Amino acid sequence: MMINTAELVELIREVEAEDPIDYGDLPYAEEELRLLVCDQVRDIAGRAEELGEEESRTVLLAVAAKLVLENLVLHVRLMQAQGLALDDSCAALFRRLRGKAGS
Repeated sequence: MMINTAELVELIREVEAEDPIDYGDLPYAEEELRLLVCDQVRDIAGRAEELGEEESRTVLLAVAAKLVLENLVLHVRLMQAQGLALDDSCAALFRRLRGKAGS
């Protein structure tokens, strides 16, 4: 049985306790954004389940990878817009990725 939206929202809150999200001055309530995202993720997971177990995992990995990439790009753009140098974690990630590309 798939996790329900309320449980998924609670899990996000727990993750945010360790790794907070900077909502800044967005014109949306944090809880509304969590609910919106959780509903969307549950919808994707539900559709992926129809494909079978292996394909479902592949779809969910692709979605997660896309979201991490999008988050990285937005983070770098924000830093550039603020005139800041890349922080150590971004710089280390780019070094690691460049090293793998040469392999």
